[in-house]
Amino acid sequence: MSADPLLLEVKGLKMHFPVSRGFGRAPGWIYAVDGIDFHLRKGETLGLVGESGCGKSTTARAVAQLHRPTAGQVLLKGQDLTRLEGTPLIAARRAMQMVFQDPYASLDPRMTAGDIIAEPLRIYNTRGITHVSRQDLSLRVDELMERVGLSRRFKNRYPHQFSGGQRQRIGIARALALRPELVLCDEPVSALDVSIQAQILNLFKDLQAEFGLAYLFIAHDLAIIEYISTRVAVMYLGTIAELSDAADLYCNPLHPYTQALLSAAPIPDPKVEASRQRIILTGDVPSPDRVRAGCPFYDRCWKRMDHCRERTPRLREAGPGHQVACFLYHDPD
Repeated sequence: MSADPLLLEVKGLKMHFPVSRGFGRAPGWIYAVDGIDFHLRKGETLGLVGESGCGKSTTARAVAQLHRPTAGQVLLKGQDLTRLEGTPLIAARRAMQMVFQDPYASLDPRMTAGDIIAEPLRIYNTRGITHVSRQDLSLRVDELMERVGLSRRFKNRYPHQFSGGQRQRIGIARALALRPELVLCDEPVSALDVSIQAQILNLFKDLQAEFGLAYLFIAHDLAIIEYISTRVAVMYLGTIAELSDAADLYCNPLHPYTQALLSAAPIPDPKVEASRQRIILTGDVPSPDRVRAGCPFYDRCWKRMDHCRERTPRLREAGPGHQVACFLYHDPD
């Protein structure tokens, strides 16, 4: 993987949302994503995992420029998307598409499946970025439907006539219409039954092998992340706590938060499960509406030290390809 070229590079990404505190009170900010760095190479999958509200989906939307970042750079094939607007941004985003979490809300109920899949190509035709004839457009829709496991005979049906898994397949086909190199997957299987989840995950892996796709795959299910990912980034309170190869992270978690997450994931072996010691985190996730000094995980960490309260650990190498933001593994100075 190290020989493959960088496809996506995110540097110092911040996404802060303004909030009103009521009459007579100063407005504040929600620090949803607060300065993260990661990269993604062609053909690999970076899994993004963490508790609800830690900033995973906001990260994906900021990368796609659906939310314009407060600060930082998003380099797609070397081009900074944060500096682009209008048609140049749309043209650059052709290489990056998104599959959304909710297969019910992400499809227009007034459009047929065929029109939904063809919509990206029509938009890019209108902008003059692509030139696809009507006949080729129809053939392309048929090809995409068959490739994601849907019969082309269903292209005149509306979303309400499909099951949840079929709707998500339509969303995947729409994302592939422009032949992207990177697909942002925002919890694409969380709303599906377990058996359907397996089918969609296998479809993602087959498409990756066939088209050389790279995925930024967001989920809160640790088993799904382990199955689909090449590398894994663990997020906590808008920051990345640990980043490593998937096998290394699951065998040797370093950050206390990662250790707590993995201890909470059940193992389908009664003997192993009975012998494990569960790490119980006390307290709640701190509110993201204030600037914090020190480690974001300080209030809930059972290994905290005095300097963790005052100094913020940076993501640094703790081993080959294994980065962790914790003073247990590097000097606070």
